Amino acid sequence: MGGSAANKPKLIIDGKRVDGRSFGQMRQIKITASVLKNADGSAFIEWGNNKILAAVYGPKEATPKHLSDPMKAIIKCRYMMAPFSSLADHGRTGPNRRATEISKVIKEVFENCVVLTEYPGSQIEVYIEILQGDGGTRAAGLTAAAVAMASAGIQMKDIPYAVSVGRIDEHLAIDFNMIEDNYSDSDMPIAISPRNNDIVLLQMDGGLTKEQFMRSIKMAIDAGKTITDLQKRALREVYAKDEINGE
Repeated sequence: MGGSAANKPKLIIDGKRVDGRSFGQMRQIKITASVLKNADGSAFIEWGNNKILAAVYGPKEATPKHLSDPMKAIIKCRYMMAPFSSLADHGRTGPNRRATEISKVIKEVFENCVVLTEYPGSQIEVYIEILQGDGGTRAAGLTAAAVAMASAGIQMKDIPYAVSVGRIDEHLAIDFNMIEDNYSDSDMPIAISPRNNDIVLLQMDGGLTKEQFMRSIKMAIDAGKTITDLQKRALREVYAKDEINGE
């Protein structure tokens, strides 16, 4: 949500969204696990026009030493948009404020999902690189990072997923693309731990009524069934290849 109301384009045409989707329809999603040889775990996700690479390193000795916790692992996370990922300026010398904020909230998700006490004194590094962005990159990046974490063999309570839900005029819609992200009336990225449907991340721009909010949560949970299936399928394909190769 960053566009001017005066310049707001039409987001609904003939009862459908600008890309032809219905309000409850997600974009096409494809997830591939273990795509990087030198990472402990990795994943590549194509979510609509988003193309995102996630890598996990660790657990390994925490550095600098004074930041280590003898009782549990620490999580480090870096979310970055490549300078060529979209038309927007993302800065070539390091993360901007938006990237720093997203890195922080994704780090907090994994602090709640990873069994940190299994890896005392260590650190686990999560890297999310947006190669091509078209809205909903934090949700897609987190979803890919969860697959990367699982492919690294790191013990987790659950494999979280994320998706955006929001409001366009009076309509609730799921999985915003870039133009919807910029000009919608409300945008709510949400991450969920699917085993118990616990909410592990929730942010919101704009406003929703209580009834709209509850319906939005249900839309995210319903969409999560598809996303979770895709995450598990990507991991199963890796394990199947390992069995074929005798690894």
